[in-house]
Amino acid sequence: MTKEERHLWYDFLSQLPITINRQKVLGNYIVDFYCASENLVIELDGSQHYTSEGVYHDTERDNYLKGLGLTVLRYTNLEIKRNFRGVCEDILQHISIDIFSTSSTVNGPPSPQGEG
Repeated sequence: MTKEERHLWYDFLSQLPITINRQKVLGNYIVDFYCASENLVIELDGSQHYTSEGVYHDTERDNYLKGLGLTVLRYTNLEIKRNFRGVCEDILQHISIDIFSTSSTVNGPPSPQGEG
């Protein structure tokens, strides 16, 4: 795994209460992260993805994965470095879990009136 993949894995994805596989084989491809329960693939792109050949292969790969009914999220390594929180928030938009329901101690118990 790259430094950016390790950062995303150890500091976010591994903390989620769902199963996410790293370096998962799907057909002829190895995806960075795969969540079967959400039909979700997460890919982090380094500089090799910006060449014309890289773009072509990514398009082929994405079309194959989408043909399996999967949603493919792609982020650049630069996004991980500069906007890690934004990437995490975007991923959460594609996952159908309530991260706050797993622990009532995150924000404390609700007030008696049901307000924040």
